[in-house]
Amino acid sequence: MHSSPLVLVGCSSGETDESAADTAEDKGASTVLVDPAEFVSFVESNPDAPVVNVHVPYEGHIEGTDAFVPFEEIGDWDGLPEDRSEPVVLYCRSGRMSAIAADTLTKMGYTAVMDLDGGMNAWTDTGNGLLRVPPGEN
Repeated sequence: MHSSPLVLVGCSSGETDESAADTAEDKGASTVLVDPAEFVSFVESNPDAPVVNVHVPYEGHIEGTDAFVPFEEIGDWDGLPEDRSEPVVLYCRSGRMSAIAADTLTKMGYTAVMDLDGGMNAWTDTGNGLLRVPPGEN
């Protein structure tokens, strides 16, 4: 049985910018905003999915993150699913950078792009924690 890959992309801008998300939606992009509970449920249902944080500079990450890719390089990341109908889930601290990454992916033809609504800010506001030390730096 083949499990669908999930790509989680994280970033943080330190400020909220709803206009970037609105722009992606206005262009008919297939981005779906998910709340932290939906995010957790999806990740738990797809345990083999890679989790990717694209925020630069590093400001923390959600436990289980597998890779770190700068948001502006997401379109070149070799870990993206070849099948562009496979889900790609994005998260960032405020939503601004993940909206930019979502727009990039939908323009590339990805049709199942999910974005953690409110990013890491919403994640921590609902009682979830962030890891503050980059992997490999104990």
